[in-house]
Amino acid sequence: MKILVMNCGSSSLKYQLIDMTGESVLAKGLCERIGIEGSVLKHAPAGKAEFVCQRPMKDHTDAVTLVLDALTDASHGVVKSAGEIIAVGHRVVHGGEFFSASVLINSEVKAAVKECCALAPLHNPANLIGIDACEKLIAGKPQAAVFDTAFHQTMPPKAYLYAIPYELYEKYKIRKYGFHGTSHMYVSRQAAKMLDRPVEELKTVTCHLGNGASICAVDGGKSADTSMGFTPLQGLAMGTRSGDIDPAVVSFLIEKEGMTAKEVENLLNKKSGMAGLSGVGSDFRDLDAAVEKGDERAKAALDLFYYRVAQYVGAYAAAMNGLDAIVFTAGIGENSAIVRESVCQYLGFLGVAVDSAANKQRGKAADISKEGAAVRVLVVPTNEELVIARDTLGLIE
Repeated sequence: MKILVMNCGSSSLKYQLIDMTGESVLAKGLCERIGIEGSVLKHAPAGKAEFVCQRPMKDHTDAVTLVLDALTDASHGVVKSAGEIIAVGHRVVHGGEFFSASVLINSEVKAAVKECCALAPLHNPANLIGIDACEKLIAGKPQAAVFDTAFHQTMPPKAYLYAIPYELYEKYKIRKYGFHGTSHMYVSRQAAKMLDRPVEELKTVTCHLGNGASICAVDGGKSADTSMGFTPLQGLAMGTRSGDIDPAVVSFLIEKEGMTAKEVENLLNKKSGMAGLSGVGSDFRDLDAAVEKGDERAKAALDLFYYRVAQYVGAYAAAMNGLDAIVFTAGIGENSAIVRESVCQYLGFLGVAVDSAANKQRGKAADISKEGAAVRVLVVPTNEELVIARDTLGLIE
């Protein structure tokens, strides 16, 4: 019952091999700098020392080959042969309006994923390359596509439509799609278990806060709205992404700075957010350290981040006409007590109250609310790979 989970980026490949009998991770790893000089595989088998292999990987087929070699190696492998792998689950970033759930991959699915490449030009092409590589190297095994966007397909038109001429939506499918769907779905369901309540009865706001960050209104277990939009650029200010700005800023910069549209897009995606505003960088630990030394720009950046997160939480409480729980997850949400407390300080009017002692923990599931608080505040470590593996197993069964 071993499932290989693959997450292919433009020049990287993350993977986990999960034994679904007990949902234990047998091995995980990362291929970096695929197609670039200095390619490296970092392979971490459970209970064994990490194995690092520096070897040229001209493409994702080479990377998948190295991964399979590592998984089956006599010294640092965890299976005798690739034949023990019963299926492969792929993270696919964009499924457009085609997919509202995970699916087994066939030629029609691949064609639809390819059609969505225009919506996710950095991710979907790499996802397809990973799928093709696995079809070639693990021939005959079922493969599943698990989409970042699928969970958000339950949003109503009032949440996903943009107020632009409707024919542009019809022609190009310009609308809000949302991302991090597997994470939002997983942590909202885990929160329901922690609260010992049916997820169908809960109104929850999930806060996936990492270098990429998004908020989701989960009403009765379904996505009602989310902060990321047509692309992951909309919404919160993030590590290097600007998040919400006046769209006229784009034409202003083109005119005043002589930039191309692509250059502005690159600026907003890779040189803005916490890094651009603070001048320090995108790592919140570096920003906290800078604030302690009196850096006003770093303080302004962090204050903006807390404010924007709280704004979305308040807006989604209104959108759902109620709120039972707020969930913090992902690298920053799971590990930064400062972020959680600073966000929640805005939300006392909703019945949010954080217990400072309970909040002093990192990376563990916990209820950090004060006793008797009307809205529970939870920390739930995300596990997108497990969601992919579970969906894959469900499809082949």
